[in-house]
Amino acid sequence: MVTYITESEPQTIALGEQFAKTLAPGAVLLLFGELGIGKTAFVRGLAKGLKLDSDTVSSPTFTLINEYQGRPTFYHVDLYRVDPSEVDDLGLIELGDSQEIIAIEWADHLPRPWRGAIQIEFRDVGGDRREIKIKN
Repeated sequence: MVTYITESEPQTIALGEQFAKTLAPGAVLLLFGELGIGKTAFVRGLAKGLKLDSDTVSSPTFTLINEYQGRPTFYHVDLYRVDPSEVDDLGLIELGDSQEIIAIEWADHLPRPWRGAIQIEFRDVGGDRREIKIKN
């Protein structure tokens, strides 16, 4: 596990961008943390690091899954409004069998653990500071 402290949204985006460069195709990232903690900013950085248009990245709270075409394709999933009993109907397991990269916000709504996924936990440590723990 590696722990980072970011002190602003641009720093959180930059951390996501750097982390994206370490990801292999097929990587699944599970993001945990409170509302407004920086999960979507981190995902914006992931998109930027994957050479995608990060300006178009927004939380898919109502659409549930946003797809960004690239090499690899990047899926951004938001389970905030999804009951764990409904998650299987989204077809996430099928996505996880591919070479795309998947980032899942509100991963605590998954009905069961996702084997081999990278867990990323966000915690407010005061002011604009965020503690971001990455467990491979």
